[in-house]
Order: sequence, then structure tokens, then C-alpha cells
Amino acid sequence: MTLDVAAIKADFPIFSEKMRNGKRLVFLDSGATSQKPRSVIEAEKNFYFTSNAAVHRGSYLLAEKASEAYEGARAKVAEFLQVSQDEVIFTKSATEGINVLAYSFGASSGQLQVKKGDEIVVSELEHHANLIPWQQLAKRTGATLKWFEMNPDGSLDFSKIDELITKRTKVVALTHQSNVLGTTPNLAPIIAAAHAVSAVFVLDACQTVPHQIVHPNELNVDFLVFSGHKSLGPTGIGVLWGKSDLLAHMEPALFGGSMIETVTMTDSTWADAPKKFEAGVPNMAQAVGMAAGLDYLQNIGLDKIHAWEMELTKSALQGLASIEGVKVIGPQGVENRGGVISFTVDEIHPHDVGQVLDQYGVAVRTGHHCAWPLIRKLGLQGTTRASFYLYNDMNDVEVLIESVEAARDYFRKR
Repeated sequence: MTLDVAAIKADFPIFSEKMRNGKRLVFLDSGATSQKPRSVIEAEKNFYFTSNAAVHRGSYLLAEKASEAYEGARAKVAEFLQVSQDEVIFTKSATEGINVLAYSFGASSGQLQVKKGDEIVVSELEHHANLIPWQQLAKRTGATLKWFEMNPDGSLDFSKIDELITKRTKVVALTHQSNVLGTTPNLAPIIAAAHAVSAVFVLDACQTVPHQIVHPNELNVDFLVFSGHKSLGPTGIGVLWGKSDLLAHMEPALFGGSMIETVTMTDSTWADAPKKFEAGVPNMAQAVGMAAGLDYLQNIGLDKIHAWEMELTKSALQGLASIEGVKVIGPQGVENRGGVISFTVDEIHPHDVGQVLDQYGVAVRTGHHCAWPLIRKLGLQGTTRASFYLYNDMNDVEVLIESVEAARDYFRKR
């Protein structure tokens, strides 16, 4: 499987920029944020040029156009995920989406209420955004936080599933793919175990929705989050999806205009979802830009994108394995993983590796990747991480391997 990467790169203005020493940009940090095609930039710009007004707040033409564009973006997300539009909630980020859930579960009643004696289950693979909100919910309510441990190969240890998921479990929140190791756990048995005890399952899909087909109803999860800026879209926009019957029983986390049904001086009632969770003037242009990004991905085909990323990953794993002193952390092959590779170079700090790679135009992430518990479990200070996307090609992989060799040789001579 190949993509016409040259044509794709031509759609992204950033790739005309020169890096240090006049090098071309080899962008291998899409796990942190993606670059933006011209169509996304134009969509956001055109909203401000032609439709800028507060959505759902006016009967004049511009307000109507703004509202249509905003709700059109919601329809695009719903189509992308194969869900109902009224289940799609716009947030400013995936992080905010998880925080909305954690706050709401502490304030809601019934099945969704988390209280003293209840249990919340996460894993050692989680990004801080899918760990800290649940830590704080446990502290506020007196619930107990439990977690699946990580095996040395970066997979999750499911051997204690019956101990971790019990009749006291109310929430299970796991990543669809590790942002550090690329690990994609088989979540089906965990989802089934959670539902067997009437717990809800929250999926952090930030690393998968932009790269492969993800339909939450097929996965049978209850909530899902992903971010616009990792999906070729702008910053400042994310998505929280939830099953409609659960959203109906959730308390909102943000309060203000647009999310109300009635208001008196002493009390208020809430509009139905999704409005209930979208207080204030929303990020309208950003939603439109995100929809354009999803269009771009669908026009190429997520199945093709995923297959191409796996080809790049396979080549990069082979190249890194050939370099003396380099160790790939996590899965060593392309089974049960995505296009994210973390590695170390003997006796060289990851930040130093990253600085040398920058001299060759290679942009990678270094450090703990907002996953301190995972890095500590591995006994590391951090790693260097390369993450691939649709605008990368085999030449990018070759430059990565050459620059890692150069980094190793440079510090060996010192």
C-alpha cells in the first residue's frame, strides 16, 4: 500500500518551510499535533470572511450562516464516527472532554454517579489527560482508583481483570493507543467486563481516530474523545461523544448561555444534549476547520492511511534495530501497534538526541510525553518518539535513521 505523498505534501504549506541548516522539514511529531492542509486553513479563514457571527444567537443572515456551518461540522463528525448528531459534543480539546466526564460523574445521580466506595479503573499506559481527571474524581468522591499494569513489552496485563473490574466498578477509562509506545491493547474483553458489572467505558481515541476507522458503536464503548488538532484540524476544538441515553442523565460541567432551557433567579434547567454541554459562544471557526480536516482524511481513505503508516513503521523499526546502541521501547513489530515509535540511544539523553535530529530537519518529541507513570515504570528518564502520518514517506524514514546514527556518532566522539 502506498500513498501519493508528494501530492499530499503539496497540500500542506508548512512543508515549503526550511528548517535549520536549510534542511527540508521531516515532521515526525504528529502524535503531538498534526500539520494542516490548505483546505483546513481556507475553511477557517472563509468562515471569518463570510459567516462570522455567534451561532444560535441571532435571526439575521450571518447568524444563520454561522449556525449552519457549525451544525454542518457536527454532522460531519457524526458521519465520520457513524453516530447520531445529538451525541456529538464540541469541546475545546479532548482533555476538556475527559474533564467534563470526570466532573459530571461526580455530580450526577443514578448509574453515572461516582461516590465513596466506588471504583475507577485506568491503566499504566494512559496520557496524563486520561489519568489526572480520574485521580481527582476519586479524591473528591472517596472512590478508589485502580489500574491495569503494563507488561515489559508495552502490552497490558489482563491477568487480573477479575480483581480490577468488580461490582464496585463505575468507570473504566482506557487509551485506544499509547501515545508513547504505540501499543493498541485488545480492549474487547475489558469493555465486556465493564458492561457485565454495569460500568461505563470511556475511550481515549486521540491517537487512533485521525489514523484509522473508529466507530464507537461497533466498539461498544459508552464515551469517546478525540482532538481536532491531531486530525489535521485547528487547535481549540475537540469532540466528546457519548451514548444519548447516558448523556441525558449527565449533569453539565460548564454553565452559562446556550445550555439552558429555563432560568430564574434561583434555579435553572438544562437543554437537551448536545447543547447542555456547550455553554457559551463555541469555537465556531475551529469546528468548521476540523470538519474540513475530516473531509481530507476521508477523501484519501483512513484504511489507506493506516496501511501506509504501518509500512513506514515497519521500515523505521527495522532501521532503528540495525543501529548499535538504539533500543525501541514497546512493541518490536507492527502487530498490535500504531505508527508511534519510542526509542533510546545508549548513554545519550533523549533531549540531546532530539537536538541533533533537529539539525537534520527532523522534528520528534522527546521527554516523558505527558505519561510520567509509564516512563517511570520503564525505569527511564524519557524517550525519543517518532510518529508517522499520511504526509510522511520512506525518504523521511531514511533521514530519521541517518540522523539517529549521526547523533550516536556525535556523542561517542565527545
